Amino acid sequence: MLYIGIDLGTSAVKLLLMDENGKICNTVSKEYPLYFPHPGWSEQDPRDWYKQTMEGMKELTADCDKFRIAGISFGGQMHGLVVLDENDEVIRPAILWNDGRTGKETEYLNDVIGKEKLSAYTANIAFAGFTAPKLLWMRENEPENFEKIRKIMLPKDYLAYKLSGVFCTDYSDASGMLLLDVEHKCWSKEMMEICGVAQTQLPKLYESYEVVGNMKADVAEAFGFGKEVKVIAGAGDNAAAAVGTGTVGDGMCNISLGTSGTIFISSKSFGVDANNALHSFAHADGNYHLMGCMLSAASCNKWWMDTILQTKEYAAEQERIVNLGQNQVFYLPYLMGERSPHNDPKARATFIGMTMDTTREEMTQAVLEGVAFGLRDSLEVARSLGIQIERTKICGGGAKSSLWKKIIANVMNLKVDVIESEEGPGYGGAILAAVGCGEYTSVEEAAEKLVKIVETVEPEKELVDKYEERYQKFRKIYPAVKGLFRELAE
Repeated sequence: MLYIGIDLGTSAVKLLLMDENGKICNTVSKEYPLYFPHPGWSEQDPRDWYKQTMEGMKELTADCDKFRIAGISFGGQMHGLVVLDENDEVIRPAILWNDGRTGKETEYLNDVIGKEKLSAYTANIAFAGFTAPKLLWMRENEPENFEKIRKIMLPKDYLAYKLSGVFCTDYSDASGMLLLDVEHKCWSKEMMEICGVAQTQLPKLYESYEVVGNMKADVAEAFGFGKEVKVIAGAGDNAAAAVGTGTVGDGMCNISLGTSGTIFISSKSFGVDANNALHSFAHADGNYHLMGCMLSAASCNKWWMDTILQTKEYAAEQERIVNLGQNQVFYLPYLMGERSPHNDPKARATFIGMTMDTTREEMTQAVLEGVAFGLRDSLEVARSLGIQIERTKICGGGAKSSLWKKIIANVMNLKVDVIESEEGPGYGGAILAAVGCGEYTSVEEAAEKLVKIVETVEPEKELVDKYEERYQKFRKIYPAVKGLFRELAE
């Protein structure tokens, strides 16, 4: 049988076709616009997602036996607010995960409602990108639109709804809304009351590997599929990527270098760090995970290359970088503010340490190292909880860079396992589809059989020591300029 995984990203939707043995038969990517109507805001039109997904699906399955397609599932950008009216029409553009407009609402939730209560209700505190603060913003700033809301959903769930007609979400993605009681896997009555929404406006909850329904007959017919193509709930992109890299079960780690950057630690037991610096979410394998998320990771390098250096020769720019662990230039990777562990939407990207002889290569190196140092901040929180991690998987566009993987290994002092498939969320989505269709008995069994390590990047003692010294300097920069960020924002 064949299974489709859909990775609904911020820059593009990536579709993947996988057979029952885990072999990737085809991939297709379709881009769509990203809108910044005000500084710090970030929006997309959900209809663009659906249109490009449909186009991509046609290309993906053009040359396969369409009647072998058994199931479809998703990995999707998290936290985005998608709202539909009584006619199932999109009310306004989706407010995305990296949108920073909800500073006031986030402060209200954390300071007035209180972090302790939020953590008790949801296992998390408010971050600007989460869904609940966006609902409060909409209620305050667009009351007419707020009154029209009949369905509140996350980005990938819009695709699931259009394909199946089922209003659904999964626990991993719902964990990032600040509306879910993560520990007990149900909607939080207290948070619904705070946000002024009813449970009827929220989707039905599923495990990521559960079947929500079949593809609608007219959609299946348009593609030439059979009548029994199952739609499986899917997961938030990071949980789906973790499945795609085999980061399931207990004590496994995955680093994602996508538009955003995450460090993801799977666990069979529920847990929360005392300061809520890491997110405590449900996992796509039916268990839980802790996650640190920085808002700009590979997007920092893309910005630096495309906008500043105005080149697409990413590999060529990195070839000339040789002096690892000795760079005097530091870069704070906060282009869109920062989430873990600082929770500061007013933070901004900063270079520091340049002199008259600073080179282009040193600036590029500082960008790569700054992202690695930012991820290390979250790893240190995990280590403070007594979590011992010795190795990590890696995925995302940035993971294609051998240099960046080497920097990550030595900044983190972790063995970095590279897997055969670099398709993270899309591959994870296809695996979830296979589990939902009964090809495998569990997510863990599927990951164990399908995910293969092809290379391990080992940390080097001398480089680890050099980067330890650099990191200790890096971690002093944000506290030193934090107050200035706030002044500049005002």
